[in-house]
Amino acid sequence: MNIPNFENCRILVIGDLMLDEYVWGDVERISPEAPVQIVSVRSEDDTLGGAGNVVNNLAALGAKVSVAGVIGDSDNGKCLLGKLRELGADVGGVIQEHGRLTTRKTRVIAANQHVLRIDRESRKEISGQTLEQITEFVEKKISESDAVLISDYGKGLLTNTLLSRLIAVAKYHGKITIADPKGLDFSKYSGVYVLTPNKKEAALASGIDIADEISLLEAGKRLLEKTGIENLLITCGKDGMMLFERDKAPHKIIAEARQVYDVSGAGDTVAAVLGLALASGMSLEAGAALANTAAGIVVGKLGTATVSREELTSAWHKCPDNSLIKHKSLSELSSLVRELKRKGKQIVLTNGCFDLLHTGHIMLFSASKQLGDILIVAIDDDASVRALKGNGRPVIAARERVRILSALDSVDYVTIFSSDELKKLIETLKPDVLTKGSNYSPEKVLGYEIVERLGGRVVLFPVNDGVSSSDIINMIKKG
Repeated sequence: MNIPNFENCRILVIGDLMLDEYVWGDVERISPEAPVQIVSVRSEDDTLGGAGNVVNNLAALGAKVSVAGVIGDSDNGKCLLGKLRELGADVGGVIQEHGRLTTRKTRVIAANQHVLRIDRESRKEISGQTLEQITEFVEKKISESDAVLISDYGKGLLTNTLLSRLIAVAKYHGKITIADPKGLDFSKYSGVYVLTPNKKEAALASGIDIADEISLLEAGKRLLEKTGIENLLITCGKDGMMLFERDKAPHKIIAEARQVYDVSGAGDTVAAVLGLALASGMSLEAGAALANTAAGIVVGKLGTATVSREELTSAWHKCPDNSLIKHKSLSELSSLVRELKRKGKQIVLTNGCFDLLHTGHIMLFSASKQLGDILIVAIDDDASVRALKGNGRPVIAARERVRILSALDSVDYVTIFSSDELKKLIETLKPDVLTKGSNYSPEKVLGYEIVERLGGRVVLFPVNDGVSSSDIINMIKKG
């Protein structure tokens, strides 16, 4: 599965904005005044932290970002605001409160190791005036946004009142909301589409000590039960992630083994990439897997880092088995397609046995993908192939055919169906385009009437008469 083009995504970020300062140096001796290290400073730099790092990650991947938050009016606040503007972000929702301390975290690093962190911050709740200004900005920007990201670091911005307003406005406008939470009470995020706590945060909020996968599953189940959260993605560092969806079995996302240098800001990267993936029409499972890949890249960098599209694409294409992401049941596809259509995506469907893939199939998939945004390939199950093609078929079992098709960039999703369920499949998915090879006439294509009735169209593509799976199989048998 290719990574979508994020340049068309418009994301609204509301959260605690910070400055991350890095002091880089060397440690060569211990102080004679106390048993502490002496750091000889080589360089210092500032970067965006907290919700600002979410914005930085979004901008690095080409998204258009609008930001809402509160900072002070001192030099630190002005520096932070300037960095947001440098990224091209709309900062109309960033309120400067007179006398407020802009959060600044100073990390001292020597020999690639954190030596010390110094925090300067305020946890004072925002004023009523700031609350109204941010609400007004969100209401102004929400309709043109594809997704809303809430980045809560507990610094006084995201009061219960503001949270309830944000979630209500997003739901009213039908926008996906992702929240990176803080605190013990996750019920205040009730109504968000997906919550992304880390393992420690999930343990504290659930009251369960997460020591292994069993306790992790218990914690996730409890959090879904006691809150109004639709979906929960618990990040577990080197152990990957666990995705909890209502009425579905938990889904484990394994992390690729990497050298970890710095986990600072990894949660911000997860929220940013997950938000972009969902805004682009990827499923929650696929989006979580992509976010997991992105997090694996940034923890291999020192400092509060971002991931580039080139890095993400390279790592994503090394994923061991895309079928874990692309293979969907009809019920899963039904809800997924509804969401994709709501976002204006064109759905293309093609179907067949695809037993022993050949160049004609590849050309069909490539041409089909050109007709829309999402290509779904429906393959006949083994019993249907046997009934259609005779004994000895299929040569390749359905599960393996799914894995082969999932490796193709042109194919977005694959589903298995029984041949007598094709009409049900078409009626459920309501594709904008149904494609077949031109060895059919449009009226002879099964499902033609349904597609036409639903406002779609059937498109036929030329077939290479010299290539067919049956001919190839017969040639192999003849030796």
